Amino acid sequence: MSYNHFRSQIPDCLGKVPTLTVLNLQGNNFDSISSYAIASDLRSLKISDNKVEGKLPRSLANCSKLEVLDLGGNMIRDTFPVWLDKLTALTILVLQANKFYGPIGSRGTATTWPMLHVMDLSSNEFTGNLLKEFVQSLVGMQLTSNNESRARYVGDNYHINGYYKESVTITNKGRKMRMDRIITLFTCLDLSNNSFHGEIPEEIRILKSLIVLTLSHNNFLGQIPSSLSDLTELESLDLSSNHLSGEIPPQLSRLTFLAVMNLSYNHLEGRIPQGNQFLTFPSSSYEGNPRLCGPPLTRKCNPEVNEPATPPADHEDSWTEYILDWKIMGIGYASGIVIGFSVGYTILSEMRIKWFTDLIRLAGNKERWFNQGQRGLQSW
Repeated sequence: MSYNHFRSQIPDCLGKVPTLTVLNLQGNNFDSISSYAIASDLRSLKISDNKVEGKLPRSLANCSKLEVLDLGGNMIRDTFPVWLDKLTALTILVLQANKFYGPIGSRGTATTWPMLHVMDLSSNEFTGNLLKEFVQSLVGMQLTSNNESRARYVGDNYHINGYYKESVTITNKGRKMRMDRIITLFTCLDLSNNSFHGEIPEEIRILKSLIVLTLSHNNFLGQIPSSLSDLTELESLDLSSNHLSGEIPPQLSRLTFLAVMNLSYNHLEGRIPQGNQFLTFPSSSYEGNPRLCGPPLTRKCNPEVNEPATPPADHEDSWTEYILDWKIMGIGYASGIVIGFSVGYTILSEMRIKWFTDLIRLAGNKERWFNQGQRGLQSW
């Protein structure tokens, strides 16, 4: 029933068909869905690109066989449906371009998604930190020894004679693309265009089967974790338009399958690592980071960049120089005092001699004036 002009509420009668396993209502104008419209035996439910509003019906948790749930491109406003972890067969979860809000996990929670290989939560209103508990819950994205032996196309176990093939539209390598066949070896985590903040947790290294990781257009800060180099299957990495800082970890050059990497519009600095896949990335992968330098950018690195700093002087030598400087200063100061006293003494001695001479001369004059006065009186 996809891509028609159906509107209003999804009919309740669809939930009364006991053998219904695939319900595809994509590309219509439905505006609501009730709990009664969901058949419990559903394996695939697609309601993307409609106008569905309100909250998710909790009756979805009764669809224990559900493998594909695509609700993208609606106006659903609800918190993250952590209760869907009861659907142990869920392989594809697409909630992109809705109005989901709040955190996507809480500390200490022990949820698991054992089979989930594709999770697209992009273009919503999710906030909070990307908690390690959430990363650890994505068990289906962790590489196990028997992943290849279990590889199959999604839907092969319930589609009759291959008539209907599951497909999904995701952003891969920077472009929207429709995947007409979805193999369970393909793993994708897209959290872009939300309001996540805080640091990218080191625990992301355990999602070793990831092929596509998109965390762009959020508020992540701190350094790019070097543990991303453990995601050896990664083909597309997008961390653009965040607040990441520091240098690009040179360990990322180990990702030899990496075809697309976008680190633009962050606060990264230093020399861009060279070698392996880094030789293939264009300058657009780094634009908006004015402190990055080196190829493929035209901005050259200063000679001092990444050069070892001059080792500090030995502590003992520094102390010796310090003492020597003070000795020189002390000698100069003492010499000044001695010279000052000598000059002062000489000046005072000369002044004292002059003072005595003047005193004797003054006394002689007084005596001469006295004698002259006596003689004058006698003559008179």
